[in-house]
Amino acid sequence: MRSASSPAASPVPFPIGAIRLCRGQAVAVVGDDIDTDRIIPARFLKCVSFEGLAVGAFADDRAELGGDHPFDHPEHQSASILVVNRNFGCGSSREHAPQALMRWGIRAVIGESYSEIFFGNCLAMGIPCLTAGHDDVLALQQAITADRAAELVLDLEALQVRLLGSPAAAAERSWPFSLAQGPHRMLVSGQWDGTSQLVAHDEALRLTATRLPYLRAFEDDSIS
Repeated sequence: MRSASSPAASPVPFPIGAIRLCRGQAVAVVGDDIDTDRIIPARFLKCVSFEGLAVGAFADDRAELGGDHPFDHPEHQSASILVVNRNFGCGSSREHAPQALMRWGIRAVIGESYSEIFFGNCLAMGIPCLTAGHDDVLALQQAITADRAAELVLDLEALQVRLLGSPAAAAERSWPFSLAQGPHRMLVSGQWDGTSQLVAHDEALRLTATRLPYLRAFEDDSIS
C-alpha cells in the first residue's frame, strides 16, 4: 500500500506523446474546493526535485482519516483515474500538486470544474482534466465506489467515459464529458509534449538555427 509514510510511487510510465485513450481503475475523492494545500501540504515543497512527491499526495487528509482515505484503500493502489467534484485544484499555483498526483499514479482526472492554473499544469504534464456535469460526476463516483474492481475507459476522441464493471456488477455504463478545443487538440496530437516535439523535429530545428545570423555570429565568436 502506498501510505503517507511510504515513499513508494506508481510504476506506470509517465505520459508521453499523443493521448487519445486512458484506461484504468478509478478512485473518487469527494468534495468541492479541494485546494493544492490539501493535494500536497506545503512542507513537501522543500524538495529540490519532484521525484519523491508521491508520498505527499493528500498526506494531511490521509493522516486525519487514519487510513480511511481513498488513496489508502488497498483496492485503489492501482488506480490511475481520479474522479473529483467542483473547483478542484484551487488555491496556490504550485506545480507540485499535479506532480504529486502524477507520481502517485494518476493519469487522468474527471471533475465538475478545475482551477485554471491547476488545469494548465496538468495539461503541461499530459494529464487530461475532463469536465462532466454535476449529476454525471456523482453517478460516476457512486458507480466506482460500489464496484471498486471496475475500470474506466476515457475516449478523448469520442469525448466519452465508459465504466467496465466487474463480472458480478451491472452492465457497462457511459457518460459524456467535455474538453476545450485547444487542450483537446494538444492532447490527441501530442503537441502538449514539448520535449517530444523538439526531439521529433530536431533536424528541422538545426537547419533553422544555421540560417539565423545572430547564432552564426555567436558560433564565429566562440571559434575565434
